[in-house]
Amino acid sequence: MQEYIFEIQLKVRDYECDLQGVVNNAVYQNYLEHARHEYLSSKAISFKELAERDVLLMVSRIEMDFKRSLTSGDVFSVKLRTERQGLKLLFFQDIFRSADNSLCLKAKVEVIAKINGKLNRGEVFDTLIF
Repeated sequence: MQEYIFEIQLKVRDYECDLQGVVNNAVYQNYLEHARHEYLSSKAISFKELAERDVLLMVSRIEMDFKRSLTSGDVFSVKLRTERQGLKLLFFQDIFRSADNSLCLKAKVEVIAKINGKLNRGEVFDTLIF
């Protein structure tokens, strides 16, 4: 398996938790998206500037496997690696709680690209990501 190529550390905020005291399932998608955008920034790619040039990177599918819950105040890392698959760029993203390095979430995010309103065959990912 390929090594992680990017990692970001975050902290759970109180308002991200539900009545059970754990991070609401929908919030994990925000963590994953923030990590992908920071990954692009680390490669000097602005998500906003891409959109302004009509290069739209869009999630087409997300699979998330919840392993353990995060709770308020937990510090955690989102780690990712990428892989090209035809028209898509796949992001394999894992979330680990920092205190005990336990795996909390495994995700696979499929991203497609539209340029000037037309589906791109994936070549844009070669110039943006690798």
